[in-house]
This record gives sequence, C-alpha cells and structure tokens, in this order.
Amino acid sequence: MGQLLLLLLFFPLVSAMVAACAGRAAKTVAFISSLVSLGIAIVLVMNFVPDSSMQFGVNYPWIQSLGISFKAGVDGLSIIPVLLTNILMPIIILTTFKTDHKNESAFVALMLFMQSGLLLVFTAMDAFLFYIGWEAALIPIYFICAIWGGKDRIRVNMKFFVYTVGGSLFMLLGIIYLYLQNPAQNFDIQAFYNLDLDAAQQSWIFWAFFLAFAIKMPVFPFHTWQPDTYTEAPAAGTMLLSGIMLKMGIYGVIRWILPVVPAGLTEWGMTAFILSIIGIVYASIIAFKQQNAKRLIAYSSIAHVGLISAGIFALNAQGLQGAMIQMLSHGINVVGLFFIMDIIASRMKTNTIADLGGIAKVAPKLAIVFLIIVLGTVALPGTNGFIGEFLLLMGVYQVSIWAAVFAGLTIIFGAVYMFRTYQGIMLGKTNDLTLTFRDIQGSEQVVLYIICALVIIIGVYPKPILHLSEAAVQQLLEQVNQKLISVK
Repeated sequence: MGQLLLLLLFFPLVSAMVAACAGRAAKTVAFISSLVSLGIAIVLVMNFVPDSSMQFGVNYPWIQSLGISFKAGVDGLSIIPVLLTNILMPIIILTTFKTDHKNESAFVALMLFMQSGLLLVFTAMDAFLFYIGWEAALIPIYFICAIWGGKDRIRVNMKFFVYTVGGSLFMLLGIIYLYLQNPAQNFDIQAFYNLDLDAAQQSWIFWAFFLAFAIKMPVFPFHTWQPDTYTEAPAAGTMLLSGIMLKMGIYGVIRWILPVVPAGLTEWGMTAFILSIIGIVYASIIAFKQQNAKRLIAYSSIAHVGLISAGIFALNAQGLQGAMIQMLSHGINVVGLFFIMDIIASRMKTNTIADLGGIAKVAPKLAIVFLIIVLGTVALPGTNGFIGEFLLLMGVYQVSIWAAVFAGLTIIFGAVYMFRTYQGIMLGKTNDLTLTFRDIQGSEQVVLYIICALVIIIGVYPKPILHLSEAAVQQLLEQVNQKLISVK
C-alpha cells in the first residue's frame, strides 16, 4: 500500500505541471486532480487500521551520505490532517471558478504544488523530508499572496515571509542538532524519539521547534502577521492559509515537540499553555472591535487556534483528541466563512459590516448556509465545532479550572461577535447597496452546501473521526510519560 501514499504525494505535483500548461482549462484540470486526490485519500482512510501503527509506509534511500531517506507513512496522528487537506483542496479550487485571475494556470498550479508540500509535511517520517515539505508549502502561498493579493500585498507578504522563514530557520537548527546527537547519523523520526537528551538540551530544542510552529498557527504573541495577510491575500490564498496551512503548526507540535523533547515540554510547556490562553482572550477582545468582517474572522481564528494549542499543551487524552478533531472542524468552518466574505465582497465591493445589512431578505439561501457555518464556529451542540471544543475544554480543565474559565471565553465571546456580525450583515433593513444583492448560485451553492453538510454530519456523528486518532493519541501519551521517567 506504500504505492498509494506515493501516488497521494506526487499526483498533485504532476497535476500542477499539467495545469501550468493547460491555459483556459487549468481550473478544470486542477479541480479534477483534486477530486482524484480526494478519492485516493478516501481509499487510504478506508484501508486504514485505527491502531497506533505506522501504515502505508515507504522508505527509500535518498542522500545516503547524510543519512537522509524518503521515509513517509500515515498513522492516527497524520490521517486527519491528510484527510482535511484532500477534502478542502477541491472545495477551495471550486471557489476560484467564480473569479477571473490573471494567469489562471499559474495560480492553480501553485495551489496544487502547495498541496504536495502540505501532504509531505503530514506524512514525513524523516526530519529532513519534513523540513523540505515545510518550505515547499511556503513557496507557492508566498507567490499566490504576492501576485494576486490586495493593494498592500507587498508589505504584508514580506512580513509574513520574514516571520515564517525566521521560524523555519530555528527549526532547521534544532533538526541539525538532533542529527548530530544521533549515533546512527540519520534524520529518522524514530531515532530522534529514542535520543537520550538531558533537560537543558531538550529545553532549547523545544524553543527551536516551538517558534516555527507557534508562528505558523499562530500563537500569541507570534500572530501579528496573520490578520493583515488573511485580509490582503486573495480569497483562495486566505482559505489555504487558514483552512490547511496553520494545521502544519498544530501537527508539528504533536508530532515533534511532544515525543522528542518531553522534558523541554515539562520545563516550558506551561509557558506555551499560558500564551495560548492569553491569545484566546486577546484575539476575542480584538475581534469585538473589528468593522471589517474578514479581519474579524482572522482574529476569531487566532482565538480558536489558541484553544487547540492550550488543549495540546494540557498533555492529556481529552486535549489531544480535541485538537485532532478540531483541526478538521476549524478548517471546514473557516473556509466556509472566508468564502462567504469573498462572495459578499465580490458583489458589494466591501466587507465593512456597517455598510451591509438586510441581505437575508434578498438572499435567503446565503442566509441559511451562513447561519449553519456560524453555528458550527460557535460550537453549538450538534455541529462539528462542539465535540472538539468540549474535549479541549475538558483537557484544559484538568490543568487548571481558571484556565478553563478563560479558555471558555472563546466560545462565549465567539458567539457574541459572530452573531453580531451575522446580524449586521444579514438582518435588519436593506440599503441602497444591499438591495440588489444576488443570492448564491452555481459553484457557490455547491461549495457552501458541501461545507454545511460536513458541519452537520461531523457534529451529529463524530465517532469515526475520533476513532481514527484514539489509539495513536494514547500511545503518544505513554511514550511521553515513559521518556519523562527515563530523563528523571
């Protein structure tokens, strides 16, 4: 079954080359390619055994003189982000059909190239390969934002690039250091797990990795690049960043920090936990003040990711399981929200809440799907956001009841500013601007109906998703605890 994983990794890359030469048919080629990738991912999930083992593994010598191998596989920790990537890519590509982009073939080719990089990050079992995927996913989104972004894209994109590359360099230093400590002189992830490092070594490696992951998520105070980048990026770029790319940071913490440097986690994990809680409250308060709906969703995303981060650093089964399913739910919901904001902006030429109002009267279908996605975002029981945030809060509660109280503000505050935003945009009286608003149609309906279906299906029956990661999460916790005992 290793060939299936290779096909999943390289098919988008080959498709990117085809799309780049496809001219006007590029979007159709990209969309078909993403559907094929989704089909491969579904076959992979159907054949996945939900235990703690690594499956669909491939391991080929690559740069033998440096001990670098093309080693990849899928386990319970990676299956969910792999599934998320392949679910969202056709949805995001389909959203581009309603918009004309200059040089469309290059635009969608970069998206497919990014898909390969993302999947490599989520499946790499070699640290050097992981770093290659990490950087490969950054390159296309940089150009997508720099070429097709808003008026202030150059300044904003440069800030985004400096932040992310700076964090990546710290991670690279950490990887090189671990390689030098490895008697086998290779980058194998299992060899890194087995390293006998003292507490001081683990502490600095924790920060080398955490800086890269915290910037990508982002976690307070490493978040300042995010609102501007989400606002200035083209709609598809914003969806890629918020729906999938920030999950690279979440996954990185789970895959690399927890099992490699548990003593560093013991020393500094509470600091990261507190920063995550601060980020929830801070981003929620800032979101209240936003008049631009797209920026409001950007700050809302920081708050929700802060809760995911806090759940991970709580280091218990509920927090980690909550983080796994919430990666999927957050990606689905935030893509839906940003697509709705793009629909409104394309028709009204504004995302300023005060300029809108009464759209529900002229666009009832948009009003209904918008409400369903908002309900998922604020974690209403029966929607996809509920089970993840409930588990995350349970995990945080086991660390501190007061931390759970503040973390719970992401739900309370989120409900207030999201419903207020919905009311400001959809309800009330129509004005001269919104009176002629056209309801969703065509590909817009398809995208939003699929997202709404996922919101409801995952919310009503989350067990299959939770079952995928349950055994791997338990093994991870046992692995961390055993290594902590050996360090002590």
